[in-house]
Amino acid sequence: MSVLFTPLTLRDLTLRNRIGVSPMCQYSATDGLANDWHMVHLGGLATGGAGLVFTEATGVLPEGRISPACLGIWSDEQIPALRRITDFIHTQGAVAGIQLAHAGRKASTKRPWDGSGAVAIADGGWTVRGPSTLAFAPNYPQPVALSALDIDEVVHAFVAGARRALAAGFKVAELHAAHGYLLHQFLSPLSNDRTDLYGGAFEHRIRLLCDVAEAVRAVWPDGWPLIVRISATDWAEGGWDLDQSVQLCTRLAARGVDLIDVSSGGLTTQQQITVGPGYQVPFSSRIRHEAGIATAAVGVITDAHQAERIVADGEADMVLLARELLRNPHWPLEAAHQLGAAGPWPNQYVRARKA
Repeated sequence: MSVLFTPLTLRDLTLRNRIGVSPMCQYSATDGLANDWHMVHLGGLATGGAGLVFTEATGVLPEGRISPACLGIWSDEQIPALRRITDFIHTQGAVAGIQLAHAGRKASTKRPWDGSGAVAIADGGWTVRGPSTLAFAPNYPQPVALSALDIDEVVHAFVAGARRALAAGFKVAELHAAHGYLLHQFLSPLSNDRTDLYGGAFEHRIRLLCDVAEAVRAVWPDGWPLIVRISATDWAEGGWDLDQSVQLCTRLAARGVDLIDVSSGGLTTQQQITVGPGYQVPFSSRIRHEAGIATAAVGVITDAHQAERIVADGEADMVLLARELLRNPHWPLEAAHQLGAAGPWPNQYVRARKA
């Protein structure tokens, strides 16, 4: 029997298999509002057989978006369009998850097909905020350091976003603390040079993420899982690393986090990464075994037998795919065939199922 196609239960929620859709930015919203593109994109991935379908990074504040074209969850007006999407995902047997995010110093930037770097305020950009005044890169916005009051407002914004996500029908919430965005920026000494209770020592640098996790867990239903995505390492000297990640995840587990989505990088332009098939899986494995918390493995997972081994060998509890699902949204159905498992075919597509 394929382990990849066995159910995974987190709290009271059971996923039909151990394949998830990673959050993938689409840069296609207006004023944070989801539209037909998001409906077709996410709905199509649900029909493709994944057990869990995440939205892209969804800004809890307007200034928390990566670009002016990113999704938002800072207003009640954004709920109905998202509810339409989650309702459809659930009719297909998948579970809808939302990634709650704040981009921090990497906000107010261009869509990839428009180039790179900052969007000027005159062109729809905004003043960005981060833990410090350190910019990500010379062509990125110069951040203003968040005050203690600003930090409190960020925590409240994540809680308000979680409440709206519930109203929009999501059953899984993920906090984005990876890839150089705000919560990750506080974790790393390379982007956080504060000298107050949110900077310096390890316990201070993890404070904001722990506070957000605890606050969101308090409003998220007890029976539904809370996930945190982290970058296990900055891949840069003097930065956030795997040892610190293990310590952090132990603390997150104690605060009611159910699974760690283990990625890496994105914090600094000085990162040195050797990319290859499953290159981040060892991070997932170590966190799973040493922090005692469920994990999801990500990063160049493209083959059904590769994904099966990751889960069967105990290196992760599930896998999350991104680019491979853009290339083939029905990858889970093909993987089931290759592994001799019963794929969750929509009735409308059964005629195409291979014997």
